[in-house]
Amino acid sequence: MPGSANSLFTTHTLISFPNCKINLGLNILGKREDGFHNLETFFLPVRVHDALEIVPSENETHITVTGIDAGNPENNLCIKAFHLLKKDYRELPEINIHLHKAIPVGAGLGGGSADAAFTLQLLNKKCNLNISEEKIFGYASLLGSDCPFFILNKPCLATARGELLEPINISFAQYKIAIVHPGISISTAEAFSKIKPPSPGKKIKEIIQQPIETWKNELNNDFEKYVFEKYPDIKKIKEDLYKAEAIYASMTGSGSAVFGIFKKDAIINYSTEHGYFYKIVDVVENGNNF
Repeated sequence: MPGSANSLFTTHTLISFPNCKINLGLNILGKREDGFHNLETFFLPVRVHDALEIVPSENETHITVTGIDAGNPENNLCIKAFHLLKKDYRELPEINIHLHKAIPVGAGLGGGSADAAFTLQLLNKKCNLNISEEKIFGYASLLGSDCPFFILNKPCLATARGELLEPINISFAQYKIAIVHPGISISTAEAFSKIKPPSPGKKIKEIIQQPIETWKNELNNDFEKYVFEKYPDIKKIKEDLYKAEAIYASMTGSGSAVFGIFKKDAIINYSTEHGYFYKIVDVVENGNNF
């Protein structure tokens, strides 16, 4: 039986820092009968963080969102995550959520999915709900295809809709990653509707275990063709990252953020004159810590 959540909430403020992810390769394998698509990709968690704070409320549950505009707060996945748990765990008290957004929105970085997954885990672990990892994965999958990844938050091969995860131990200790977001928001649904799955090539699982220097010619994101044709500025970001001597560069997810992988000691000569979001980050090595 779950423990008492109320007793903890009266004395604690719960805080965590959801991070984002990038996709190393993204192959669309075909449309499913449920309307989703089967895919193959490699999720890599990286250190761009939102801030998530949860405190007890004397009234009904409410959310405030600051930082980057993320749309209507009442549609936020953190609220949906709370109500998903509240349906099964009635002892969970009403809460106030404060989410400060620093991860770009509509960028293919999975910030909303991370916020939801961290909400589930924070409430479970700090409120002694004693929900198994398997059941938490189930809740996460109801919130979005990327959400289960952030329960593990470790480098993973992802298949099916993205919810079937296989952790793979790959070290990025000798590298740093530049992330660039031009402020363009890409509709994931529209991007999927424009994709014609190409003939399958070498498996991403095989490619990502090769030296990074080989990825440029083999590791592809199937969304790039459509997005680059519609938004040439995004294509140019990738070209400019290669001009800055990235070992590998790609769009992440369905866009519009683009990243480049560089040696740890490299001096990155990338121009930020356009005012784009630009950040040099490391890989999250140890998963979530609550």
